[in-house]
Amino acid sequence: MTANHSENPEQNAVFDRDCFAHHLGIELLEAGEGTASARMVLGEQHLNGMGTVHGGAIFGLADLAFAVACNSREALAVALNVNISYVKAVRGGVLYARATETSLSARIGTYEVVVTDEQGETVALFYGMAYRKQAR
Repeated sequence: MTANHSENPEQNAVFDRDCFAHHLGIELLEAGEGTASARMVLGEQHLNGMGTVHGGAIFGLADLAFAVACNSREALAVALNVNISYVKAVRGGVLYARATETSLSARIGTYEVVVTDEQGETVALFYGMAYRKQAR
C-alpha cells in the first residue's frame, strides 16, 4: 500500500515503524534528502465532532512527512519544536503533505511542511525543528 521512494533504508524504516501513521492510513509517496511527501485518504475516522477533519489527523500527516524528511541523513533526528497553523477546514477527500528542509547544521535542521487538499489549496502550515543526534 505504501510507495516508499527512497534509496535511504533508514528513511524508509522511519515510516515502516510508525504505527500511528499506519493507523491513520498515511501513505509515504516520496522520500529524498531533506524532503518527503505523503498522503492520507480521509474517512469517518478522521472527522471531529463538527464533521471536519480532526486537527490531530492533519498534524499526524504533517508530522510523518517531517519525521521522514529530517531522518534522511546519516544522523538520527528527533523533534525539538513544532508548530502548526490550520488555515482551511476540510470535510473529506485526500490530504497531501510535502516536507522541505529549510536549513541544516551539524545538530539542528528546520523544516516546512505544507498540507494541501486535492485542489492544491493549503489546509495547514507546519514548521518543525529537529535535533540531529550522532550518526547511526
